[in-house]
Amino acid sequence: MAAIAEVVSTYHRVPLPVVLSDSRHGTIEAFELCLVRVVDADGAEGTGYTVTVGRNGRAIMATLAEIAEIVAGADADLIEALWTRIWWALHYGGRGGPTVFAMSAFDMALWDLKARRVNLPLWRLLGGYEPAVPCYAGGVDLDFTLDALLAQTDRNLERGFRAIKMKVGRPRLSEDVARVAAMREHLGPDFPLMADANMAWTADVAIRAARALEPSRLVWLEEPTIPDDYAGHARVIAEGGVPVASGENLRTIRDFRALITAGGVSYPEPDVTNCGGITPFMKIAHLAEAFNLPVTSHGAHDVTVHLLAALPNRSFLEVHGFGLERYIDEPLQVRDGVATAPERPGHGIAFDRDALAKLG
Repeated sequence: MAAIAEVVSTYHRVPLPVVLSDSRHGTIEAFELCLVRVVDADGAEGTGYTVTVGRNGRAIMATLAEIAEIVAGADADLIEALWTRIWWALHYGGRGGPTVFAMSAFDMALWDLKARRVNLPLWRLLGGYEPAVPCYAGGVDLDFTLDALLAQTDRNLERGFRAIKMKVGRPRLSEDVARVAAMREHLGPDFPLMADANMAWTADVAIRAARALEPSRLVWLEEPTIPDDYAGHARVIAEGGVPVASGENLRTIRDFRALITAGGVSYPEPDVTNCGGITPFMKIAHLAEAFNLPVTSHGAHDVTVHLLAALPNRSFLEVHGFGLERYIDEPLQVRDGVATAPERPGHGIAFDRDALAKLG
């Protein structure tokens, strides 16, 4: 038995190297990082984390303190049992929001601990498929000028990316269409290009947008409308004629089941930091496999590369622009469009806690 001896959580507000923007969250100058360290009775430890775009981090920290009370002395190896215990203990006060963000960080730490105890990289412990995962650069760039957008694109190409996502959802659809067309011309006809609307539109507007963007041959249009409008998502696919990626704002496997069975998603897109952690992420991915759907991801690429490396139905890994690599040793590397899951035990992320502590 690997009894849980200690759960330690820390909060950090991390400034972004470049101010980012999208259609729903506005400008983002900093993100909140909630770190969790789980230590067992033998002194082994695992680390997990979640992030926000600037709000609710303190609420997540309060929930993590409650989780520490719920799991004190429990067997850290019984990850399914612990996940279920926490879920029902906190269920009445919240089936989403800070509750699921906190559960995500804690669950990630348990899986890291378990993999470290058996001296395996996480992707192998989860079943192992292929460590080299196709990836794309996820730009958060709605308010960039066109020149700045293209300059960012060139930097991403130099960094080894062979697929890129840009933001759409400007006040005028004609501006989105022109910017996507400029990107398509800049990248060439066959380069994988995605566009992310961040829930900007109604289903009717999203259908018009999808049709207008069709000449640019997008791999997918992401979050064209609000996440729980499952019927609207299905209409965008059927009437807009473009594949849809969605799911970063869904919080449970049941949410994904509803979206998938409605025919509202081509690329299910769970985020390991807000869907409840690694435990439900893998279940969501296997649910997608049962419907013959490829899975993509949102955020947390240094961890998520392990999850996609364990899945036969993985598609692209999103490499996000939050700049967390400034505070970790050996950040994920991209070479010729591929990110490779490391062979270090666990997820292999070592945070620079001293540097983070200076941020507050």
